[in-house]
Amino acid sequence: MTFDQRPSTSRRFTFGPILRYCLVKHHSVGSYTQRMKLLHVEVVLDREKHMELAKSEYDVLKELDDEATSYAILSHRWGEEVTFKEMIGLMKMETRKKDEVRKCYGYQKIIKSCEQALKDGYKWLWIDTCCIDKRSSSELPEAINSMYRWYQSAQVCYAYLSDVDELAVLAERDYRKFGQSSSWPEWFMRGWTLQELITPKQVEFFNQDWTHIGSKRLLAPTLEVITGIPREVLRDGLVSKRLSVAQIMSWAARRKTTRVEDRAYSLMGLFGVNMPMVYGEGKKAFQRLQLEIIRVSSDHSIFARRPLMPRTGGVLAEDPSDFRYGGRIRKIESDEFVGRLMEYIESNKLGDPRRIGVLRYDARTHRRELAVLRDAVHSQQFRVSNAGIQVCLPVIPLPDSPSHFKATLACAYVWGLVTIDLVFSGSSFDRVPDIDTIPRTHPEFKTLYGLVLTAFLRPLDNGTCNLGKTLAVCFISLLESFHMLCIQTCRYLPVTFP
Repeated sequence: MTFDQRPSTSRRFTFGPILRYCLVKHHSVGSYTQRMKLLHVEVVLDREKHMELAKSEYDVLKELDDEATSYAILSHRWGEEVTFKEMIGLMKMETRKKDEVRKCYGYQKIIKSCEQALKDGYKWLWIDTCCIDKRSSSELPEAINSMYRWYQSAQVCYAYLSDVDELAVLAERDYRKFGQSSSWPEWFMRGWTLQELITPKQVEFFNQDWTHIGSKRLLAPTLEVITGIPREVLRDGLVSKRLSVAQIMSWAARRKTTRVEDRAYSLMGLFGVNMPMVYGEGKKAFQRLQLEIIRVSSDHSIFARRPLMPRTGGVLAEDPSDFRYGGRIRKIESDEFVGRLMEYIESNKLGDPRRIGVLRYDARTHRRELAVLRDAVHSQQFRVSNAGIQVCLPVIPLPDSPSHFKATLACAYVWGLVTIDLVFSGSSFDRVPDIDTIPRTHPEFKTLYGLVLTAFLRPLDNGTCNLGKTLAVCFISLLESFHMLCIQTCRYLPVTFP
């Protein structure tokens, strides 16, 4: 996907603020209830205890609503698992088949989870392997879209670390033991376990022998080192900290999933979005996820990808690994963005030095120019349509390359605003590797505007377009120093990508 430049019919000046992505709204449990299949802990254990008896019917699973039920939930790394069909049909199997199921790794995990739940006083337990009928074309996608909610509603989550045989294993890296998973237990490197770590109120960790290691709250400092997730988020959830899209994406950057589509699907709940499951679409799933995020958030950090190997192409990321360096990017509100833009312009001496002097020493002019820019920023929003996404960005043309621009995003590192490099290729903007230089020449508005269809320019009385006269009309405010792709006197020039 690329930025595509197209004239708009709107006369409204629409460069404006980042619409705040309210995590509280998108991540709170809704007022409606949902049905979920839960294991009846006592019935499962009773069936296992009396497996040799003639009774063949045990209602080990029951459908209940998630809000009215107190239940425990399991988070684990998949191996040889027991399916929904096997779990409900165990007593009807032939003896040989029944014994095979009972001896397998997945079944023993179910029994141990039930024992722990019963010990902790929980009557119901949810496990993704056997509580979802994956034969149903409707049940699986509904469960995936509901999974964040179900982990959020659980009273406790048991995180089972199947490759850990010691209690102190989380104290330090072990490349010899966990060389295939970045020197930490594999559970921490899987895609789905990210939301399973963040979302539940209480997470208790167990080793392969079901010996208790510790709680999420107690282990938060160590878990922060392992995962990059701030300890405030681990202790109090996403609402405890004002987070950017890039920050959340960075937590998933090094995680893996068996299916490439699950790298996107496993993040839906963390961003408060839902979308259809289309296994087989490959990396398109992650692009769809980004589009859904943009529909509910105008956080510019979604464009702040920094792939490990720089590449030219679309503005959207290919997968979460493109955000591996996004952990320190924070989104900023419009007032701070305006202030930082002013500082950037003045500190780098962009634009006409005489104008900079006026802005610096004439307080009245400074306030007026600042008000113009602030009003512009307050009216900004993303637009999503079948033509793509429209977003207005401040851009500076590079002096040695008329088609190369630096665009500034309304998000920041500790040391300054985030910028991305774009190249205009006739009809669209492509993302290109960044150039580590700050342009110091006047940002030529005509460089970008000259690449737009001349029919979009303001016509003179004789029906012709005079670019110079049009530009002269525009050079009336701070916009002359930092071109906005959104010019108040020249309608709205969006940046769009399909």
